[in-house]
This record gives sequence, C-alpha cells and structure tokens, in this order.
Amino acid sequence: MTDKNKKLNMISLGCAKNLVDSEILLGGLQKTNVSLTSNIEEADTIVVNTCGFLDIAREESVDTILQAAEMKKEGALKELVVMGCLSERYPEELKKEIPEVDRIFGSNDHKQIVSFLTGKDYAKDDPLFFRSLMTPNHYAYLKIAEGCDNACSFCSIPLMRGLQKSRTIPSIMEEAEKLVANGTKELLVIAQDSTSYGYDLPGKVYLSHLLKELNTIKDIEWIRVHYAHPAHLSQGIIESLAESENICKYLDMPIQHASDKVLKSMKRGLGQDGIRNRIERLRSAIPDIALRTTLIVGYPGETEEDFESLSDFVREMEFDRLGVFTYSEEEGTTAEAHNDNIPREVKDYRKNQILEIQHDISLEKNELFVGETLKVLVDEVGEKVSIGRTEFDSPEIDNIVHINGKAKKGDFVQVKISEVNEYELIGEVS
Repeated sequence: MTDKNKKLNMISLGCAKNLVDSEILLGGLQKTNVSLTSNIEEADTIVVNTCGFLDIAREESVDTILQAAEMKKEGALKELVVMGCLSERYPEELKKEIPEVDRIFGSNDHKQIVSFLTGKDYAKDDPLFFRSLMTPNHYAYLKIAEGCDNACSFCSIPLMRGLQKSRTIPSIMEEAEKLVANGTKELLVIAQDSTSYGYDLPGKVYLSHLLKELNTIKDIEWIRVHYAHPAHLSQGIIESLAESENICKYLDMPIQHASDKVLKSMKRGLGQDGIRNRIERLRSAIPDIALRTTLIVGYPGETEEDFESLSDFVREMEFDRLGVFTYSEEEGTTAEAHNDNIPREVKDYRKNQILEIQHDISLEKNELFVGETLKVLVDEVGEKVSIGRTEFDSPEIDNIVHINGKAKKGDFVQVKISEVNEYELIGEVS
C-alpha cells in the first residue's frame, strides 16, 4: 500500500508532551500524500502514541493497541504502528504479546515513522516546522526540553525519555513565532522539569532567559508555565514570571508531598520548609498568582502522621488548583525497592480526603470572583452557552467558565461572573 491511498488515524494518549510528539508526526505527514482522518472506522492505518508513566496509563495504552489489533484481525485495518513511552520501554514485550503491530518506534522517531509510512526517505526534512496542532488553533503546547535529569524515586520518565536535552532558545523562538503567526494566542510551556531548562546547554542559559525572550513575541497574549520543580525554582525565574507582562499569573508546580520523611525518600531535594519558602516568594512577587500542584498519596511507608502533615500543608497553603495521584510502583525506579505496603483502600481514602479539603478551598476562592469581570479565552462555542478559561486555568485540567451570550472560539471576551461552584465560574459577556 503506497502513501497515495493511505488514510491514517492518530491516537495520542498521555500527557501534553506526548501530544506535541503526535503533532510533530502529523506535521511531517502533511508533506506527504497520506491523508488524515479523525474517524477510526475510515482508517486503514492507525498510529498509537502510547503513555507508559503509570499503571493506569499503561493499561489504557495496551487496551487501545489491542482494540486496533482486533480491527486488523477482522480485516478493517491494514497497518498498525505504535510509538511513544510504552514502546520506548517495552518494545520486545509489545512485539511478543501483540504480533499484529507492524512496527514499534520510540517517542522521537518522527522521521523514521514518516519514512516507514510513506516508503520514502524524508530524513532531510525536519517535521517540527510543519507541526500540525491537535489542540484548537488558539492554544498550543511549546516543548522546551526532552527527558529529565532528576532522580525522583517514584518516577520512570528518565528511564523512558532519557536525560534532559534542552532545545536552544533560537529554535524554541522560531517555533513559537510560527505558532503565533498561525493564530495561536496562548503558549503553554512544558518540559519534564521546566525550571531545569538550559542546565545542559553551553553557556549560562536558564528558564528566566527563555521567558524574557518569549515575552517579546508580538501578538501573543498568554504564556503559561507548567511543571516547575520547587527545588529548582530560582529567584531569577520568579522575577521573570513577575516582570513579563504576557506570562499568566499561574504556575504549575508539583510538590508531590509535604512530609519531610516522605519527601526525602522521594528524593525531591526540598523539605516542607523549602517548599513553603518557594510558595511565599512566589506570592510575594506575584500576589494574585494561581498555583497549581500535584500530590502523591500512599507512597511506601506513608504513615498517618505523614498524611496528616500533607493534609495540614494543603489547608495552610490553599493551592488554587490541585491534583492527586495514588502511588503506583514503577519498574526500575528506586522506590521499587521499598515495600508498597499501603492498601489500595487506604490510598483511595487518602486521595478522597485531600480532594475534600481542596473542594472547600476551591469554592471559597471562586466565591471571591462573584461580581468581578474577568478576561476569558473561549475554548468551545455552543448555541446558548460557551466554555472558556481565565488566565488562572490551563486547558482540560483546571476550572472552566460557562459563558452566557455570544462568543467566538479563540476570542478573548470580558465575562461578568454571577455564580460559582468548586470548579466552575458562570457569567455573561459584558
């Protein structure tokens, strides 16, 4: 089958970093005669970009591949390609267990995948600059580095993605400017650890330098920073966040825990006091910043005292946005040596307890917006109600705004807030 009559469906699983990889591949394919379809029933070729980070994500990836393999057995599908973190880590196991897979590639094998799918050599072309967005056109993820140098005990990402490889500022700026020229109004800066950006580049290059450069781009309205490691959040980065007018008053900073004992076992580099210090410095420099964090409960050896320390810290810090995971043992990590001794029901109970605390905090914070008029970016448009976000919210993971009144997708509108609940604001275009 030549590329002239291939219809390809792309399934992208996992995190935003995976989504960027999928977009780069689709961008590379745009220069070929492969046609893309969002209808899986129409496709004769399926590419699954897998996630291998947690057991639940691995299960979803395997289930998705198996469903596609079943379509191939039935004759509805001619070609099945698998890429991403799971295939990076378990290629031999996938080949053995799911023989219907035609080829297995890693996360960054874009040129090889394009060559395989088309039967032509595209090695001289870099698909990056033909990136095809899978998000709405008005926002896009901007991946500034690949891999991670941190040695967090629970995390398998360095095993799958390798050590950190930062992109140069000129290459990031070239991509960012192209995205903005094509209509992107919000850039979401991502890496495994954005605050370590540039450590591996020659010369003294840091995230603060990159943010100042991104802030010079004309016609960009919002720049949002994700995945800041608190141990690497320097004063220079805090100042660049505060001084750059286009950077959202928002920071996604996973702290993972707040018990000194657990944080030490996790190899996070900071104890509770250090995390508190970073949060206080952020709020001092940017008084109305919205802080998002992520936690892990049920880590091996987490006692009731450790969990109470975490609960008290969540109450004290009053994070604006918060996500919780239950601990999942990852093969090859240093935490694997610990006894995963917290029962499933205890993990789930602790997760729900933290979420209950956060519900109350979120409601109190949202109630402060009643009567206020906020700048909102419109993500979806309905007949009567549209959906958008404030600068304090990232797509798909944070709060949303229900907009009553006429709105256009991708536009910024002023919305007067009349009602709220824990995770939603409701208002009318003013």
